[in-house]
Amino acid sequence: MKVSPGLLAGATAAGFAGVLALHTMAALGPPGRNGGVMPATSASPAAGAGAARPPRPGAARLPGVGGPLRTATGTSVQFAYGTLAVRVTVRGRRITNVTVASLQTLEPTSQMISDQAIPVLRSEVLAAQSANVQGVSGASYTTSAYVQSVQAALDALHIR
Repeated sequence: MKVSPGLLAGATAAGFAGVLALHTMAALGPPGRNGGVMPATSASPAAGAGAARPPRPGAARLPGVGGPLRTATGTSVQFAYGTLAVRVTVRGRRITNVTVASLQTLEPTSQMISDQAIPVLRSEVLAAQSANVQGVSGASYTTSAYVQSVQAALDALHIR
């Protein structure tokens, strides 16, 4: 059976869009929770001076969210195709950012795989708020190194 290149490209793009949408939804969380869409609130027109004001969006204090930003770089982990270290930023006990501190790969294919896997891994860590993530199919070595470095950074920040 012969498959046209246009059909193959279209199916690949549709599959990629589906995976990207799924990871985006997982990172945002359900509506009304941690960055989801919150219902609008408004003050009553009859409210006079001294009446309670509606809460500002994002003003609710979530457990572990307060405090200064702290950053730690995880150990540099050697994997089959290179070396990877990540930097984790937290506020209180909440992971606010994960970036790559260093990445050296041994070949262009490894660089390409890491370039595709790392944004997905970052989204998963932010969604899970831990190093306990699913990983990326086809990027087992990169996933393992990324998770080990994230956990080392969290350990340095005394976050479990």
